[in-house]
Amino acid sequence: MSRKLHSDTPQVDEIAARPRPHKAVRNPERPLQRWRLTIQLAFVALCLWIGVEFFFFVRYLESGGASTWVARPPGAEAFLPISSLMSLYYFFLSGQIHPAHPAGLFILVTIFLMSLTFGKTFCSWVCPFGLLSESLADFGEKIMGRRLRLPRVVDYLLRSLKYLLLGFFLYAIFFVMGEAALRAFLDSPYNQVADVKMYYFFAQISSLAFWVIAGLVLLSIFIRNFWCRFLCPYGALLGILGLLSPAKIKRNPQTCIDCTKCARVCPSLIKVDQVKTVLSDECTGCLQCVDACPVANTLQYQTTIGRRRIPKKLVPVITLSVFILVTGLAMLTGNWQNKITAAEYLRHQQYLESYGHPTDTQGLEELNEK
Repeated sequence: MSRKLHSDTPQVDEIAARPRPHKAVRNPERPLQRWRLTIQLAFVALCLWIGVEFFFFVRYLESGGASTWVARPPGAEAFLPISSLMSLYYFFLSGQIHPAHPAGLFILVTIFLMSLTFGKTFCSWVCPFGLLSESLADFGEKIMGRRLRLPRVVDYLLRSLKYLLLGFFLYAIFFVMGEAALRAFLDSPYNQVADVKMYYFFAQISSLAFWVIAGLVLLSIFIRNFWCRFLCPYGALLGILGLLSPAKIKRNPQTCIDCTKCARVCPSLIKVDQVKTVLSDECTGCLQCVDACPVANTLQYQTTIGRRRIPKKLVPVITLSVFILVTGLAMLTGNWQNKITAAEYLRHQQYLESYGHPTDTQGLEELNEK
């Protein structure tokens, strides 16, 4: 009996040789969420300033040129992503920057570069709608006391909608329209005043549009990021580009203590605690998971080649630097303000209601044939 006990009892050398659990080292890095909110609010303020300037610009047009002249703010192009995508494709085909909305092309390139650097950081660090969506979701969680999660099948089906919308736009632009058709559309009176048309869409909103927007707001309260997650084709495109980024959030399983804090705070519902590398088109690079991790060197950005650690502070620094450099380049090269004169705008204002655009691929095909 004693011999058996002796044989089942581990020897001192065997105990010493066994791998011991890693002692968790407290994460000393400060979170960046306050900085993220500050940057988001700064871009919201910028958009509000652009909106005020655009309001007075339209007032000038409505007065027939009698009121005080206020220059049209070029930042309005940020709200014309389809026209900007057409301008970018036209630039690749012709080598020319179209003069109607040149700022839109540079803003789009800026956003693409952001996505290729750290994933779709535009959505979580810059986009005002991203901040609005987060705020509505936070309000909803305070009301309900928990985060509502849709069944996985329903979530996948709804997420496919934004890719269907993206597929339609990409097909219509890159497969239906040629260089001549793109030029014709970009030269059209409708495209030249697309921003003014968009202003009136909201200023004179129809009852149908109002209730659709109200429905989206209500859904965003109870289902986090409803618009961004399920319907935004812009976000779908940036998510695809983000997968090509050489920087990914990686988890070190050896130091991870399985506290699941990273997964619980992820606004995109990514199971960060169950993967070594976050490979998801839904990751926005918001760094909430990295900030929430209590253990040092467990969650961090790393390069896919060489696995070099990237300090998380570089995410906002590089994101803002890309924005400043590319938009600054547009200003220095004279490609920020459009080439539409005040007289042309005043003439377009008289016929604004008669301007329209193709609403399906058949209309685009007819434009391409013409």
